[in-house]
Amino acid sequence: MRSRGDDFDVEAAIERALASGVVGFGEAGADDRLQRRVERFAGVDDGAFVWTRDADGLYWLGRIDGPYFYDETGAAVDLVHVRPCRWLSRPRPESAVPDAVVATFARGGRNFQRTHSPTVGAQTQRAWDAGIVESS
Repeated sequence: MRSRGDDFDVEAAIERALASGVVGFGEAGADDRLQRRVERFAGVDDGAFVWTRDADGLYWLGRIDGPYFYDETGAAVDLVHVRPCRWLSRPRPESAVPDAVVATFARGGRNFQRTHSPTVGAQTQRAWDAGIVESS
C-alpha cells in the first residue's frame, strides 16, 4: 500500500486502509503498466491473504473480502485502486511473520507482489487463525 510517488505519506495510507477496511494502491508514478496492475489486483481471489508493513516496521495481516473498486476519497494518500479487506486488529513484529514475507518486503519495490514460497500459505493461515479479526 505504498505509493509509487514520494509525495505521499506512507503511514497515512496504511492508517486509511486499516480504518476503512481496504487494501490497494494508487496512481502516482503511473505508467503504461498501471492498467495491467489494476487487472491483476482485481483478479485476485476473495480470501487471499495480504501483508503490509507500517512505519514502525510492524506487519499487518488481512484478507481480501470483496471486488475491486476505484475510491476517489483515497486520493489524498494515493490509495484509490482498492478492494475490501478484513484486517487483524493487531500488528505482528517481524519475528512473528513468515520469512518469505519478510524477504518480499526486503526486496523493496512499491508494487502489489505475490510471495513465492511453498510454506508461506500455511504459515500465514496459522498467523490468521491466531490473530484477532477486526469486525467489519
